[in-house]
Amino acid sequence: MTIEQLHELIEREFPQVEGHFDVEAVHADGVTVRMFIDDSHLRPGGTVSGPSMFSLADCAFYMATLSMVGPEAMMVTTNCSIDFMRKPAPGDLIARARILKLGKTLSVGDVLIYSVGVDVPVARASLTYALPPKR
Repeated sequence: MTIEQLHELIEREFPQVEGHFDVEAVHADGVTVRMFIDDSHLRPGGTVSGPSMFSLADCAFYMATLSMVGPEAMMVTTNCSIDFMRKPAPGDLIARARILKLGKTLSVGDVLIYSVGVDVPVARASLTYALPPKR
């Protein structure tokens, strides 16, 4: 799927997250997604909260899988493990989601999350998605 098709699907199927994320690039093995951070994403101490970073990882991997399998809105997360490695800056975050194996029933991969303008990741997630059966 293209960037435009991914945006259209998210607007149609998940209007609750519209305007929170932007697919910036589609790659051969995944996508790059920006999460727009505001005060609702911050925890005490002025850093981006863990649940916000988890949301970014999950959404980015969903979009990465969509980019390869097409508009299959009924995919579901079956596993996610996230490592928070350093304190993110209180600004937008960038996720680079990669599909490491795309099978008939599962999509397996990882997501690296960065603070904008910082070259080292703030978090790393490993995800597995269950794909819907072919109709």
